[in-house]
Amino acid sequence: MSATPPLAAPLPRGRHAAPRQVVWESQRGRMLAAMATAVGEKGYAEVAVADVISRAGVSRKTFYEQFANKQDCFLAAYDAGVETILAAIDEAIASAAPEPVAIATAGTRCYLETLAGSPTFARTFLVEVHAAGTEALARRAGVHERFATQLAEIHRAACGQAPDWPELPPHMFRACVGAIHELVTDHVIRRGAATLPDLLQPILDIERALLLAPSPSGG
Repeated sequence: MSATPPLAAPLPRGRHAAPRQVVWESQRGRMLAAMATAVGEKGYAEVAVADVISRAGVSRKTFYEQFANKQDCFLAAYDAGVETILAAIDEAIASAAPEPVAIATAGTRCYLETLAGSPTFARTFLVEVHAAGTEALARRAGVHERFATQLAEIHRAACGQAPDWPELPPHMFRACVGAIHELVTDHVIRRGAATLPDLLQPILDIERALLLAPSPSGG
């Protein structure tokens, strides 16, 4: 599954033209995908609105009907990609065996494979967001909170099956997200996104050590 908003199919013209809302959504989807791809390939600082409209096949007028500027489009593309990733992880977790390690494995594998399936967005999501200003960094912090919430839900499932496991404070889940993010970002910078699934076991080791280990008193 690609984390980048998918390009819409060409729409019919003339008598069979699509309704205005469908056209609007198609144009928006193409522009978000174009932004995410262009930033992943060129870097945020080097991307111009012209890059987006050229790749998306829309006019400059259409771009400014939907976005205030380049940053506005970038933030929308970032948000759309995040929603795709989180939805994919939720689906993977829901389909996993009802056992803490299986749930953690399914969610982690899905995260890595989704990013690996869209290398340009992976770079946009993990690396180029730092160049997009304070609002982008605020969005990034919010995403980390949401990932931490997912980890907390996995841990609650573990506690339900193993009462001797300790309850953990929220900062433990944020710390785990930070550790995972550091590993994944470093991998993308040094080796690219295509081999991100290689990090499955190292990330599971981190999750197990920080979140899934039983308390000392429990043996």
